[in-house]
Amino acid sequence: MNLGNCPRCGKLYALNFRDVCSNCIKEIEQEYQICVDYLRENKGTNIQELSDATEVSIKNITKFIREGRISIENAPNMMYPCEVCGTLIREGHMCDSCRNRLTKDLAGAAREVGQKDNNNVGGRTYNAVDKLRD
Repeated sequence: MNLGNCPRCGKLYALNFRDVCSNCIKEIEQEYQICVDYLRENKGTNIQELSDATEVSIKNITKFIREGRISIENAPNMMYPCEVCGTLIREGHMCDSCRNRLTKDLAGAAREVGQKDNNNVGGRTYNAVDKLRD
């Protein structure tokens, strides 16, 4: 039997298909249900208002949205923060500017590695010369 500490509450529990203990699973489900009930009554709310009204953290609400448990298609004001800069977004993990910056940085790093490899090619070659032929 595999045992582990729950990352949410710290209690020892038998590892299961979820990463938290059964008590925390129940708490998470209660938080989810509170959020869903509030959203049914207040469709025009944003994530900050939802968090304030339900006392569920923005992090957990964002997790519910990313898992697809809370749909934001019919909620025009519902957005969650970018993981890098905190700008409010409606899809993905990063806003467009952070995604573009990351792409540019990765392309630059790949170019640098390619240039370093090209510069070192001459130092890694082996030239065999037959001295008896001359």
